[in-house]
Amino acid sequence: MKIHKEGRRILFFTLLALLAVNLLLFRYNADNDGFNKVFGGISVIMFLILLQFFRSPARRLFTHEDLIIAPADGKVVVIENVQEPEYFDDMRKQISIFMSPINVHITRNPISGIVRYFKYHPGNYLVAWHPKSSTKNERTTVVVESEAGPLVLFRQIAGAMARRIVWYVNEGDEVNQGEEFGFIKFGSRVDIFVPLDTEVKVQIGEKVKGGQTVIAQLKTPPPSLF
Repeated sequence: MKIHKEGRRILFFTLLALLAVNLLLFRYNADNDGFNKVFGGISVIMFLILLQFFRSPARRLFTHEDLIIAPADGKVVVIENVQEPEYFDDMRKQISIFMSPINVHITRNPISGIVRYFKYHPGNYLVAWHPKSSTKNERTTVVVESEAGPLVLFRQIAGAMARRIVWYVNEGDEVNQGEEFGFIKFGSRVDIFVPLDTEVKVQIGEKVKGGQTVIAQLKTPPPSLF
């Protein structure tokens, strides 16, 4: 198990702070040994919880040009046809994955292709399952022209706990399915918007793994014989 690069700085300074406080307590509060031990135990638990936020497990990635792979670990909370106003301005099929604080927070490209649009939106920090979080919260929007042809939009959305979104893509980049395109610190939500004729392969409430679970299949024309 590796620690993701986005967490190394936070973990280092948190460890230093906890060690400093505990050393000060054991030196200047030696008469209250019981309290010191309890605080020491709480410090270990706090650090372990923070550590698991930034874990980066090894993954055997699943790739296929017309399949949409889960961009994050979590639970499917939305499957519906909606109006997508930012880029397409028409009806699209939306699939949303909620990432809890105990999920891996890496976000991965659901499809291979070329980034045709990217935009970062500062915003609020509503709880990630709030219907307006998709348009009101801090978020990024990425549109990829897939190798199979159709355009796929996916969006990182910050939640009540997630206060920073990190991304590694820009317009014009070539991206590969399953590779990291960003990180949402302390969990949140990822929305995917695909054409209406896309066949969804998951159900509401299903748990998925980023880079491994097939969540949908794009409808593509059969190859021509001539």
